[in-house]
Amino acid sequence: MSAPSQAPAPTGTADVATAPAASPSGIRMTGRQKLVLTLLLGAQFMIAVDFSILNVALPVVGAGLGFSLSHLQWIATAFALAAAGFTLLFGRIADLVGRKRLFLAGMVVLGLSSALGGLATSPEVLLVARVLQGLATAAVTPAGLALLTTAFKEGPLRERALGLNGALMSAGFTAGAILGGLLTDLLSWRWAFFINVPVAALVVFLAPAVITDSRPAARPRLDIPGAVTVTGGLLLLVYGLTQAGESGWTGPTTLAALLAGLVLLGVFLAVEKRAAAPLVPVHILKRRSVIWGNTAGLIAFVTETSLVFLLTLYLQEVLGYSPLATGLAFGVLGIGTVIGGALGGRAVGRFGNRRTIVTGGVVQAVATLSLVALGTSGEWIALLLVATFVGGIGNMLMIVGFMVTATSGLPDEEQGLATGLATMTQQVGITMGIPVMSAVATARMSALGDTGPEGVLSGVSVAILVNSALVLAGALLAGAFLGPRRTRSEARR
Repeated sequence: MSAPSQAPAPTGTADVATAPAASPSGIRMTGRQKLVLTLLLGAQFMIAVDFSILNVALPVVGAGLGFSLSHLQWIATAFALAAAGFTLLFGRIADLVGRKRLFLAGMVVLGLSSALGGLATSPEVLLVARVLQGLATAAVTPAGLALLTTAFKEGPLRERALGLNGALMSAGFTAGAILGGLLTDLLSWRWAFFINVPVAALVVFLAPAVITDSRPAARPRLDIPGAVTVTGGLLLLVYGLTQAGESGWTGPTTLAALLAGLVLLGVFLAVEKRAAAPLVPVHILKRRSVIWGNTAGLIAFVTETSLVFLLTLYLQEVLGYSPLATGLAFGVLGIGTVIGGALGGRAVGRFGNRRTIVTGGVVQAVATLSLVALGTSGEWIALLLVATFVGGIGNMLMIVGFMVTATSGLPDEEQGLATGLATMTQQVGITMGIPVMSAVATARMSALGDTGPEGVLSGVSVAILVNSALVLAGALLAGAFLGPRRTRSEARR
């Protein structure tokens, strides 16, 4: 199957979040498209599982390899630094050298690094494996999304594909927590790594015959100064965020890393304005669909991933749940995200990106706000399950709207860049959410001088209130600045 190319959006309409017309009943995916979709979604699901599969097992991993308690967070941080820091660079490299080639190379590295992690006998070897897994994720995610968006024309089929992609990625985060607990309890933490190896091998074996690459007509030189400054800036920013979760927002290391990261990102923008072949063309950064679509996506990931962290504190520290029981409790959230992803593409097709983002954000905000009522009795688990289910649907509507918005109206040769930006948004949001909400909860507990169940509940409740307000504000701002709804025929005029 030859991946269809896209024409650039007409001048004057590129910044408008368009709402495609209702999906014609006659449009169906071909058998080959279904196979491509299954393969790419399987790879993205595995990547999502990798984000969370070790969270439950971290204490066991640390004890098995001799990590000190203060250094345990580096198992997660090493992955996050590489995954978030290099994703924009790899998204552009995918446009230059070929999405299929980078996707396959990333899957090979992911499989080998997972095997290395499972066989690790020292902290140093495990951290090297985690860095390699992060680099593989930074390559596979934007390349896979670019292959997905170029395999389906802009319209109903792409919206359906992106909705399924978002649903499986969110389900992967939840499945990772459950799977990590099961594998650790029944087998060994090493199987949290080994499980990736056969999946990666299968994808590498099938992909060459199934996926057809889409290559840009011209291959400009890679913008080295831009690549260095944006990668350095993102690395420092993510490092500062992870340090904030450990030592607080006012620590000298945290402040220095965050400030240096922001300075480098500022330098990056200045470099891009003067570069002959910029890593990120300035005209893309000025598009309302890119700016506010990614803003909505950032807030969606910040709020939902951090809410899982806050509710983990509640379930374990207030209700006394075990790690495995905690993971299973989030299974309801996973079901909600799958339903939201399935509905997301249809919602975008019928109501447009803007309304889908706003509706999803409002639903998520209301569901999250209801969790402020949680108490110390085990009976409150019913409210938690209902609220996370409904909130998961809303969150996924928001994420699908963000993905469609951030990748629409761009020519084929810029799809790797668009998906790289969207992936960067996703990974920075995942990294940022926990430190931000942890700081809010910790500040409340410190003010009360209580770290017992009542103090934890109070801290979690305040952070949940902030979380709800943040997602509501983000959805409404995105809705206000994305512009009015237009049909596809109107956008062509």
